[in-house]
Amino acid sequence: MCWGVNLSRDLFLPHIHLFEFEDQSWCPESIRDGLTDSMQFFVNFGGHYRHIIKHIARVLRFSKTRQIIDLGSGGGGPWIKLNRFIEEEENISVEICLTDKYPNIDALSWAQKASNNKICYHPKPVDSMQVPVELKGFRTLFSSFHHFPPNQARAILADAVKKGQGIGVFEFLIRTPFALLFMCFAPIAILIMTPFIRPFKWSRLIWTYLIPILPFLACFDGIISCLRIYSPLELKELTKGLSDFEYKWEIGYESAFPSPFPVTYLIGYPAREKNSE
Repeated sequence: MCWGVNLSRDLFLPHIHLFEFEDQSWCPESIRDGLTDSMQFFVNFGGHYRHIIKHIARVLRFSKTRQIIDLGSGGGGPWIKLNRFIEEEENISVEICLTDKYPNIDALSWAQKASNNKICYHPKPVDSMQVPVELKGFRTLFSSFHHFPPNQARAILADAVKKGQGIGVFEFLIRTPFALLFMCFAPIAILIMTPFIRPFKWSRLIWTYLIPILPFLACFDGIISCLRIYSPLELKELTKGLSDFEYKWEIGYESAFPSPFPVTYLIGYPAREKNSE
C-alpha cells in the first residue's frame, strides 16, 4: 500500500468507460504525440514505476528471459529510467522493444538514442490484442491498460496466455475522488514541463501556449483515465477462465512514493520454470 492507505472497494468511484481524445483515430498526430510525450516525461521525471522493478525482475528470473516487449509505449514510456534501475538494483540486463498502435516514431527513436541503443522500437503498428508472434518476451503495459474496455482488456491478457508469454499491467492512477481532483492540476503541469520535453517539437509549443489544446486535453483525458482504471477486484475478474494451473496471476498494489497513489499491478506468467533461456 502507498502511504499506509487501505484502499477498500468503498473508496472507488464507478467504473465508467468514456472516450479519451488520445484514443481516437481522427485525433491529429501532432496532438496525440504531444499528449504521449507529456505522459512519458511525467512518469520518468517522477519515477512512479521504480518500485515495481522488483516484481518484474523476479518474473524474468523465473521465466529465464531477458526480452521485454512494451505495448502501448506512446512517447517511450518509463523504460528509459527503468532500464537503468533494473540493471543497477537487480543486476539484470534486458533487451527492450517499444511498440504502439500509433507509433510516435520521433519519440521512440529519441528513447533509443537516449538509452545508448539498449532500447529499440518496432516501427509498425502493433495491436496489443494480437501481438505478432515474432515479438517474444515479457509484455509490459504502463499507464495504457485502462484505454481498453473489458472485452479488449481481457483479449490482451488472453493473447499473452495463448502465446505462452508473461505480461505485466501497471497503472499509477486510481479511481478515487482524490485522483480526479489531482488531475485538475494537469494543465499547470503541462504549462511548466513542456519546454523541457525531448525531442523538441514546435507543434508541442503551439498546442500548449499559442493554441492551448494540450493543457485542456491533458486534464480531460486524465480525468477520464481515472474513471477507466481497473481496480484489483476488476482485474481479477478479467483473468477468470483464461488459464488453468499452468499460468499464474498476481494482482495488488505497490508503493509509488513520492506519488500519493500506489501503482496497481497485474502480473501473469507461465507457472512452470523454463529449462533454458
